[in-house]
Order: sequence, then structure tokens, then C-alpha cells
Amino acid sequence: MADNDDFDKYGIITSIDDITPAVIRAMSHAENPRLREVMEAFVRHMHAFVREVRPTDEEFEIGIDFLNGIGKTTTDKYNDAILFSDVFGISTLVTLLNNGMGGPMEPATALLGPFWRMNSPLTEHGASIVRCPTEGPAMFANMRITDNQGQPIAGAEVDVWHASSVGMYDVQDNGQVEWNLRGKFITDADGRFSFRSIRPVGYPIPTHGPSGPILAAQKRKPQRPAHLHFLAFKPGFKTLITQIFLADDPDIERDVTFGVTPHLIGDYKRQTGPAPAADVTGEWFSLDHTLVMVPGEAVLPKPPID
Repeated sequence: MADNDDFDKYGIITSIDDITPAVIRAMSHAENPRLREVMEAFVRHMHAFVREVRPTDEEFEIGIDFLNGIGKTTTDKYNDAILFSDVFGISTLVTLLNNGMGGPMEPATALLGPFWRMNSPLTEHGASIVRCPTEGPAMFANMRITDNQGQPIAGAEVDVWHASSVGMYDVQDNGQVEWNLRGKFITDADGRFSFRSIRPVGYPIPTHGPSGPILAAQKRKPQRPAHLHFLAFKPGFKTLITQIFLADDPDIERDVTFGVTPHLIGDYKRQTGPAPAADVTGEWFSLDHTLVMVPGEAVLPKPPID
């Protein structure tokens, strides 16, 4: 308890204008200055939002039910809070604010997404990450990681993951074995790693949670364009989280998560000649792409699912 009896008094609310400053005063004794800054801004903006839209009691209850729905829908295999942040552009805004879009070097960063997992199987260069029968044309990816001066980064750990041809990740689909279309690679002395998979396809995001009805009401297509996910980690460099999109995907300009930037569009090439593997005939695809890491603190994100 504080010695000063007025320490935790916020005043009697005598008008609507008293509420916001009273709440800010109530939080003003937090010892962490960043916590004070963030929460005071949150209260100011949320109270301003309420004053602007003037929700009815019924609308307020709908909003509370929406937030409750996010919690009820989230499981060990699915994080609906991440999806909510994605479809309203919040995740992309945070990503680009923290990675300097419009600066001297366009960012190669993108959303982590709700389906990254720790401890993907360590995989040899050139090996396949297709771990069970999975339809789709073969794709051979030759990747390289450099610093922002173009020098190779050896020894970086790189997670790769993507959805299957039915638009689901392994944790969503009982028809796939665990770790299908996932792998971890270590870059060689020239910063390179390579792997075989299938050509990624676009897919609809899950709409069984509370974000689904909102997207439907807004007549928004719940679609993500085809992409591969990458997460590169090495001490001394900022952890790179990125996605590489297919330029010819019909939804490239209407990603429901607003995640496509020009720097993230890859050169996926359709091939019909001899493939790098003898068991591949007919059409196949290649991807040659360089990812750039910048100096900084190497911190792995918290996995959105267990």
C-alpha cells in the first residue's frame, strides 16, 4: 500500500469526458514505461473508437462474443488470434513497420502465419519434403541466403513449410502424415540449400472461427495465393520470416491477409524437359531464389501452435 492515500484514487465519474483520463490515471503507476506507453495509447484509441461508432448495447455484446469466439476456436493445432490479426491487416502492418518497407532495402519479411512448428525434421540438401503420397507437379527449389552485402551466409538453419494441393497443412489434415511438406535445412559454405516438393497452390483460410462470418459479410474471398514459407535463423542476424509467392496465382492481388509485396514474388518456372529426378515425367517446376538476412538479434518466434 502506498503511504499517500490519494495514490490510487482516480476520481468520481461525473461525465463521459471523465472516463478516459480516469482509466489512464489508474494505469499510470505501472513501473514498466513501455507498458504504460502501450496501454495508455490502447485506451485512448479504443475509447475514441467507441465514441466514433457509438455501439449499441447489442453491438457491444456481439463484439464481446467475437472475442470470446477467438479463444474458443483456438486449439493446440490452430491459432485463431493470429488469423484474426492477419485478415484485418494488423499482422502485415506490424511486420512492415518493424522491417523498414520503403527504406534503402525493401524487406524480404512476411507473416509467420498460424501453422509454423518448431523442430521440423533435419533434411539433406536436395531431398524431398513430401513425406506421404501428395498430389501435385514436382517442384525443385534451389535457394541461397546472403547478407545485405551479397555475401553468403553459411550455417543458417532454414525451416520450410507449405500447404498441400488440397490447401491444408499437415496439422489440419488427417490424410497427411506428421511433418509432411516441412523440413529444416542448413545452408552450405555458399549459403545454399535445395529441396524437392510439389508446386504450392493457393488455399482458403479457415472460416469456422469468428473471422469467417465477417469476411462473408464484407464479401471478401477468404483466399491466400500460393506460397512457400521460410524461416531462417543464425546468431548475429535478425531472424528472417518470409513467404515466396507465385506470380501467376489468380489471387495474387487479393491476398486475404494483405501479405504480398513485390519483393516476395518468386520466379517459379514451368518446365517440360528432363527433370532433376528420374521419376518425374511431364510438367514440373523450378524455383531459384535468394533470401537476404540483415545483422541483428537472432530470436525465434513463439510457435503459434504446439
